[in-house]
Amino acid sequence: MKIIGLQKNIKQGVFAVSNIAGKNNNLPILNNIVIQAIDGGIRFISTNLEIGVTSTVRGKIEAEGMFTVDAKIFLDYINLLPNKRVELEVKDTNLNINAENYQTKIKGQSAEEYPLIPDLDSENFFTLKISDFKKSLSKVIFAVSNDENRLALSGVLFTIEDDNLTFAATDSYRLAEKTIKIKTNYQNTEEGGLKRIIVPTKALQEVLRIISGDYDDNKEIDEIKFYLNDNQILFSFGSVEVVSRLIDEQYPDYKQIIPQNHKTTCIIEKQELVRAIKTSAIFSKTGINDINLDFLLGSQKTVISSISGQSGENIVNLDAKIEGTDNSITINYRYLLDGLNNIDSDLIRAEITDSNTPAIIKSDADPTYLYIVMPIKR
Repeated sequence: MKIIGLQKNIKQGVFAVSNIAGKNNNLPILNNIVIQAIDGGIRFISTNLEIGVTSTVRGKIEAEGMFTVDAKIFLDYINLLPNKRVELEVKDTNLNINAENYQTKIKGQSAEEYPLIPDLDSENFFTLKISDFKKSLSKVIFAVSNDENRLALSGVLFTIEDDNLTFAATDSYRLAEKTIKIKTNYQNTEEGGLKRIIVPTKALQEVLRIISGDYDDNKEIDEIKFYLNDNQILFSFGSVEVVSRLIDEQYPDYKQIIPQNHKTTCIIEKQELVRAIKTSAIFSKTGINDINLDFLLGSQKTVISSISGQSGENIVNLDAKIEGTDNSITINYRYLLDGLNNIDSDLIRAEITDSNTPAIIKSDADPTYLYIVMPIKR
């Protein structure tokens, strides 16, 4: 195998695939990435058996072939080279690298024993703007559960209905939901016109990492596609493909916990609310993170308070537009801030039923985003 390419192109390709290669004592070759010289470009490949990533970049192929090298060593070295012509050539068990006045040899392994990344049927696909995908997914993925015993909640639920794609994530303490428009030629939807899949968080984080790292400012790449089969999903954008297993579990019917009726509505300035929450958080109980919110109809005030027997207490009175009845709720301030930080609006709408029912946080400016926080029962 012999390849000639620009450092910036090789760097981009290696960046896309190197992150999921790591310490694997059972199958050491997975610590490597595959470099493949094929007609039309240089392909980089990696997998951890759950997720597979491929990235193809431009380059001159003088001799086709495949070889694997340690992902971290190769990435670290390529990053330090000047943005000039780089020559990669396999000789015996080494990858020889020549770039201007830099020469090195990296020990590697044959690619014969490297696991294959499965191919997915690429006829049926869903398409959406890459900026919408990134922004919308980021608004829900933080709410995914970290509990490995609750497998269904360890991913993001994709619900596809007609031209709408809804992301939902919950850890049972809070829930985030965001709906965006998609295009599709996919016909095989489930009963009721819906398609539901659970995509592992790690796969989605990998897609977001690659998009944010190298493709954010590339105006030529404005769409992302994904393809499905019974147990896998393939994301394709630019010259990168990310394939992952789906989570084969039943996602809870989270719609049942969304309050349909509320007694109190509060519209309040976001930044002032965030500041008040942060000051009250200083005096919340360690490990509970509790703050109290009181909604006062008569005075049109929202009172944010907390008290700690060890550190003291705090009370903040904020002007707000209150409708309905007086109400109050105790909430984990960390969960509340997570939701507020993902609302792109100067004004926040809070809908409260009572102290034992989840609070709904949203913005009138974006009716497609919903955030729910479970109360701390007094």
